Amino acid sequence: MTPLPAPSTATTILSFDFDGTLHCAAEYPPVPVGFFELIRKLREEQGIVWGINTGRSMPQMVEGFIESAFPFLPDWVVAREREVYFPNNFGRWLPETKWNKRCEKEIHGLFKHSKKLLARLRQEVEQHTGAQWIELEGEPAGIISKTEEEMEWIVDHIGPIVAAEPHFSWQRNSIYLRFGHRDFQKGSSLSHVADHYQLPVGRRFAIGDSHNDLEMLDPANAGMTACPANAVDDIKRKIIATGGLVTRASHGHGSVEALRHYFGSGN
Repeated sequence: MTPLPAPSTATTILSFDFDGTLHCAAEYPPVPVGFFELIRKLREEQGIVWGINTGRSMPQMVEGFIESAFPFLPDWVVAREREVYFPNNFGRWLPETKWNKRCEKEIHGLFKHSKKLLARLRQEVEQHTGAQWIELEGEPAGIISKTEEEMEWIVDHIGPIVAAEPHFSWQRNSIYLRFGHRDFQKGSSLSHVADHYQLPVGRRFAIGDSHNDLEMLDPANAGMTACPANAVDDIKRKIIATGGLVTRASHGHGSVEALRHYFGSGN
């Protein structure tokens, strides 16, 4: 797989969350064929560039491309909500080294500075819930709860504790939570990629379904926003409050609906 031929001038950047927004494992195919047909038309007729903005790691995202039978690659990927990658002409994913190194340096510096805070958070989570505290390579700290309700309790409970460190934040998707740096999330990553193409906020489209998409869907980072019908209530409220589109269709079909709403049918 390789990307579509690059447009002579990029006119608009499209940012798609993957799981739950574009991809649905319970459907076949997981990503609608019509999505790729529309992306191809919008590339040819309007010069769009597009990418995936996901909580998945880059290797997991490559698996997603294969599983979903992508006929061509996106123009960029934001992995783990912060790492930026661009494909070369042979379909090999290359890191945006300067941004990624800065991101990791800032995050690891913050975690080193916040050891006592992390220890307190872990104690609170393990003492009061059945959630699992995780520490993996590249993921200094995170939580996996047993239920969404338990994660809601955790988020409400740790909020006042985390407020003591202004740069400390988290990204949540369902029962998964990843701690990180406030300045590195899907929204700031989208803005960084958009700057690469020299595209202002008004020429940025974003669609997502879960809490870790909130920054990406903020008007500060995208001028055209949407969420599929299956989005969590907090996302729907955000989209409605900021004048975006809540689609009638779910998952990838919702993404197609949103593209047609903002850019025409492509027919």
